[in-house]
Amino acid sequence: MPNILLFSGNSHQDLSQKVADRLGLKLGKVVCTKFSNQETSIEIGESVRGEDVYIIQSGCGEINDNLMELLLMINACKIASSSRVTAVIPCFPYARQDKKDKSRVPISAKLVANLLSVAGADHIITMDLHASQIQGFFDIPVDNMYAEPVFLQWIQENIAEWRNCIIVSPDAGGARRVTSIADRLNVEFALIHKERKKANEVDRMVLVGDVKNRVAILVDDIADTCGTICHAADKLLSAGATKVYAILTHGIFSGPAISRINNTAFEAVVVTNTIPQDKINHCSKVQVIDISMILAETIRRTHNGESVSYLFSQVPL
Repeated sequence: MPNILLFSGNSHQDLSQKVADRLGLKLGKVVCTKFSNQETSIEIGESVRGEDVYIIQSGCGEINDNLMELLLMINACKIASSSRVTAVIPCFPYARQDKKDKSRVPISAKLVANLLSVAGADHIITMDLHASQIQGFFDIPVDNMYAEPVFLQWIQENIAEWRNCIIVSPDAGGARRVTSIADRLNVEFALIHKERKKANEVDRMVLVGDVKNRVAILVDDIADTCGTICHAADKLLSAGATKVYAILTHGIFSGPAISRINNTAFEAVVVTNTIPQDKINHCSKVQVIDISMILAETIRRTHNGESVSYLFSQVPL
């Protein structure tokens, strides 16, 4: 593909390399260092004049440092006369802070959207936004890709009893996500209503739906401390589910997450590699699905001016 350059930040080099290999490109040269006062310094190591630039940087790890790195890379390319700069953000940072749910709190996702736009981004590619209306925070095009096609493929290839399964959302916010998957598998869905005392701590759960003698598959976008999905798994088993799986897009796994998964009766916890999964060596239950082909095909189609809607329902070959 002519007139295209692919750069990677430091947040997820492995995913960036897989995307580059899939496209038959080499990652562009970029030097990212820190001054002694911890300011981030960026130097793009090749000409971007007139090029269609894609910068891959996920919102994970040292999130604030990685976000600043992305902003500086976008700005460096923009003021070096690139024709278009696209930020490829597999896991969008601050996506859970998307509304003002109490007094005197910021809408941080909107602030991040403003920062990306002011830095010079012309286009955003991301995956499974926590709330799809975050796309409306931008005045530039946003392609919110879905992990749903690879989830469906994994379910049909790895769960023998998938025709007798029930898709479960661990909270009301994910209802639309699970109904879409349940419709495509032609199975039923259930919902768990949760009440929180405070952030990252669930008070009580109420199951809506019949899971007795069925394989329950929990589907969610983010697994952080895993308190919700582990509580939900216990609730499903006590309600008569024969097996419980969890399928999640962004496996953050912070704090006690891995130990909670190990102590819960999951058959498997499946996540994508939008975030580096270095911790899975400590947990045999966690499996990782590669989504680099979806990002690579989205980049290829965007660069060539083709539609990306095919990727909402199909896994690229």
